[in-house]
Amino acid sequence: MTADIDRQDVTRVYARWAPVYDFVFGAVFARARRAAIAASDRVGGRILEVGVGTGLSLPYYSRDSRIFGIDLSEEMLSKARQKVADRQLSNVEGLAIMDAERLDFPDASFDVVVAHYVVNTVPHPEVALDEFARVLKPGGEMVIINRVGAEDGARRVFEQWFQPLATKLGWRSEFPWQRFAQWAEQTPHHVRLIERQPVPPLGHFSLIRFGKTAASAGAGRLESINAI
Repeated sequence: MTADIDRQDVTRVYARWAPVYDFVFGAVFARARRAAIAASDRVGGRILEVGVGTGLSLPYYSRDSRIFGIDLSEEMLSKARQKVADRQLSNVEGLAIMDAERLDFPDASFDVVVAHYVVNTVPHPEVALDEFARVLKPGGEMVIINRVGAEDGARRVFEQWFQPLATKLGWRSEFPWQRFAQWAEQTPHHVRLIERQPVPPLGHFSLIRFGKTAASAGAGRLESINAI
């Protein structure tokens, strides 16, 4: 699928967001972020947070979980590093510049892969999702907070109209659930949908959890996904 978002443009956009990101998005997305953190901590172990940004979520993980955060933006990561130092977050293993579509980790490296507001901001979302699944251990979970576009109605019309501006701001306003469903059916990494539920603000975003199964358990994924 042709990319409608460019990696370099995303990097530049989030460099501009970095000084004000916590102020603009901290409170707005706090409840959804906490829900994703709680889901991640229920699995525990080693957690990769993709798109860690300024590190808003880092202080809230259980100290029993070990966190590695990655992001494209050095400006955002510098804010995250400061949070780690100021709050003495010893459970944060590392923070690194890395592309979500090219994760520099071996297969099956993490118990949980978390992505807050990331999937609809990368040039090739399905490639990134495949990478999340690749580095996830069998039995682990992908915990995603993401915009899910409307299927029809006035909101759908608005999303289509707003898309050119959204791209300039660093994300897609149009991102239908069907893209997740089709990816889950086609990926070679054998995932199943565990949960999908709307989260604030306004229910335009969803908490989505995929579990990675053993290869022999890949059958029957379509029924699970379409039942939601």
